[in-house]
Amino acid sequence: MTDLATLLEVGGPVAALGGGAAYTRARHPGVYWSAVGLPLSTARLLGSYGSVMEACGLTVAPSRLRVLAVKATSRREVRPVPPRRGIIRPTTTGLRLRLRLAPGQEPADVAASAERLRHAWGVHAVYVTTVKPGVVDLRLVGFDVLNRVRMPRKTRAELLRVPVALREDATPFLRDYRTVPHQLTLGATLSGKSMYLRHLVAGLAHQPVALVGIDCKRGVELAPFAPRLSALATNPEQAAELLPALIREMEERYDLIKARQGLAPGTPDEEITSDIWGLPESERPVPVVLFVDEVAELFLVATKKDEERRDEMVTQLIRLAQLGRAAGIYLEVCGQRFGAELGKGATMLRAQLTGRVCHRVNDEASAKMALGDIAPEAVFAACAMAPERPGLAVAGDTSGGWSRIRTPYLSLGDAAETCRVWAHMVPDLPALKPFRPDVPAPPVAIPSPVVKPRPVTD
Repeated sequence: MTDLATLLEVGGPVAALGGGAAYTRARHPGVYWSAVGLPLSTARLLGSYGSVMEACGLTVAPSRLRVLAVKATSRREVRPVPPRRGIIRPTTTGLRLRLRLAPGQEPADVAASAERLRHAWGVHAVYVTTVKPGVVDLRLVGFDVLNRVRMPRKTRAELLRVPVALREDATPFLRDYRTVPHQLTLGATLSGKSMYLRHLVAGLAHQPVALVGIDCKRGVELAPFAPRLSALATNPEQAAELLPALIREMEERYDLIKARQGLAPGTPDEEITSDIWGLPESERPVPVVLFVDEVAELFLVATKKDEERRDEMVTQLIRLAQLGRAAGIYLEVCGQRFGAELGKGATMLRAQLTGRVCHRVNDEASAKMALGDIAPEAVFAACAMAPERPGLAVAGDTSGGWSRIRTPYLSLGDAAETCRVWAHMVPDLPALKPFRPDVPAPPVAIPSPVVKPRPVTD
């Protein structure tokens, strides 16, 4: 009886401790990683580094000088040499360390063993990045950072560079318009495409940038951001008038660049430019970001009468995609599907959109439309996203690289409030003034009467 009571006294706190650890791991994985996972994974890595590298085939035969030195100083067995390990740097989401590869090794050898290293060291995932020839960076992620997205605190937005999502390796995904000027974003209903668009608009709201929207769903997606928009078209008829205005703005900017190029002999080379970023800051026009939501509505026509207007709008979009970058005009095209079945010009427009973000889609053909021509291996990852994870997407570009990302939650009210706060940042563009959306005045709260009415009695 005494032994049973002692066992209960000891087992109670142990069970409570185990239950608390399980709860923390499920609800607060970052806290669990810092308290439990980080020490355990570090101990595993330090204790088994050599044997794990040998089991993964990441060791090489030692040099003759090393063999002679070992035999001369000790009688131990001469073992293969693993990559030289750098200092282990703990982070809030995992571990980082650098490896100096042995002669004859390449980064692809380490990347091929990433899954083995993950199981050996008890972490969620291992990612390999090349730092310089012969040196790779290992990023060990301790838990699934895309389950509950928390953006890094040090993430900072710059001009035309907005953090909108988190990568699966715990680094921020930045939408950089200077590097990737035009992008195509696809996603089915409730896939998180609208959330991605909100982050873009809210991130650009405080920057000296002109935001232009084409939302043929009667403006239900972009109308809440009207205080910060320089122009808004809510149907194909308005879009057919707005796009020629953007073309004229682009041509005027090219005229400005050409006038700057007509320089006298002896002008320094740094003053010669082929885009707006080479102009002096006092002469440089503000960048323009065009958001096109549900781009298929611009392609679809009901009658032959609308076909001519459709062809003209598609041609103007293609011209903006081909020539707009140098004039500081960038495209963000969104839709559920985007392929050759939309009509003439769809494939040509898609070829000009360098960046690709594919949320959950309803069929494999839609994923191939977005990623098949730039990263065929990413198509399977785009088709494997569950509906229970809205905001999850696969991001890639024409370089062939791709990664999973997820956008944190941002309510429509918070994004609209950000646009109202920064409404004074709307630049003065005369060409877009006729298309400036009407901003309704905020409702005035009616104060309640101080004197209460007398109760009605029988």
